[in-house]
Amino acid sequence: MGLDYMLQLDDDYTTFCHRYIQDGVIKSKTIHNFDLIVEAIIQFMKDSGAATIAMSQGGDHIGGIDGSIDKGILRKAMNSFMMDTNKPINFLGRINEDVNAYVVSGALGDLFFTVMNLQLTQVQTQKSKGGLTEIYLDSGTYVKSFYTVMMAPSCVSVRTMGQTNRRFHHSIKWDNAVPKIVSSRHRNLKVIS
Repeated sequence: MGLDYMLQLDDDYTTFCHRYIQDGVIKSKTIHNFDLIVEAIIQFMKDSGAATIAMSQGGDHIGGIDGSIDKGILRKAMNSFMMDTNKPINFLGRINEDVNAYVVSGALGDLFFTVMNLQLTQVQTQKSKGGLTEIYLDSGTYVKSFYTVMMAPSCVSVRTMGQTNRRFHHSIKWDNAVPKIVSSRHRNLKVIS
């Protein structure tokens, strides 16, 4: 198609918003000009050399002001992927393939980033019809999460998460997962693992 970049999104988003801290409070503002956001993501991708850039999800903001919003970026990419068509990403497996990709490729030095001040809002996980919901409900999230454990047992384990509907989920030990060598021209960025 002659495209230089493509953005992969799921079909269960309700809004895109800008998250920021003002006067010690986390605020949110709906994004109305998505073209500007896409241009900024592409520029950050070019500047950083990242394999992909993702927008944060609600769960990335657990912990509020003491969580990860003020830390800039996370070393993962899930649910949304800005990609350079000349540098394909190898999504691994048939399930949990996004996590498999950022763990395995990340161990090889590829940069997968989630930008914390951009957030997509989606319907509650495993409540909408279609996609992988039926697989998750049929075999459980333990099976999904364990695929990544099999690919990277030195840094991934399975733990429970959630408050009312407890379920299994992957847990990544970032100190064992990815190199943390950052070019000096990018050291002013706040990178968390």
